[in-house]
Amino acid sequence: MRGKFVTVEGIEGAGKSSNLDFVQRLLERAGLRVVRTREPGGTELGESVRDLLLGHRHAGMADDTELLLMFGARAEHIARVIEPALASGSWVLCDRFTDASYAYQGGGRGIPAARIAALEDWVQGPLRPDLTLLLDLPVATGLQRAGKRSTPDRFESEQQAFFERVRTRYLELAAAAPARFRVIDAAYPLEAVQAQIQQAVGDFLDDRT
Repeated sequence: MRGKFVTVEGIEGAGKSSNLDFVQRLLERAGLRVVRTREPGGTELGESVRDLLLGHRHAGMADDTELLLMFGARAEHIARVIEPALASGSWVLCDRFTDASYAYQGGGRGIPAARIAALEDWVQGPLRPDLTLLLDLPVATGLQRAGKRSTPDRFESEQQAFFERVRTRYLELAAAAPARFRVIDAAYPLEAVQAQIQQAVGDFLDDRT
């Protein structure tokens, strides 16, 4: 039986890292094999592209270049990691996927959604996540949290208005696909956030049986 594809999305400071650990534990406790990965990245090639995208060496990168690099890494990721894992029956848990392209390159950079959709169809074919957990919180709160971490990467160095556009696009995506998205209020303390995640994942697991 083919596995399921679960993605976790959110702006900076939403708590993806700690909550990805939590989602993985929930799935494994349900007896599922889990392959955890991330975007950009997930493969040797993808991690090299990640360094280009997040580093400051190419701070003036053209928006189209950024988008195409994202999808180039994604094509390799799907071919080498995601599709083989799903075909083997494993569940794939991914830190960001194409919704991030719509949010960051579409909402943040202003690239038309139709151009992103054309790349999505070309690179992914019919592949789409089965469940997307969107960790949502006010941008100011997220940036405050993120500021307490390491030196900001190229995306984290953007202005607040950029992230407001990203957050708005994420919420638009969730509203357009309510069967796939579960919006988690990530402004609460971790325990309350994970209670919401546990409910959402539990409901999804119940629905598949």
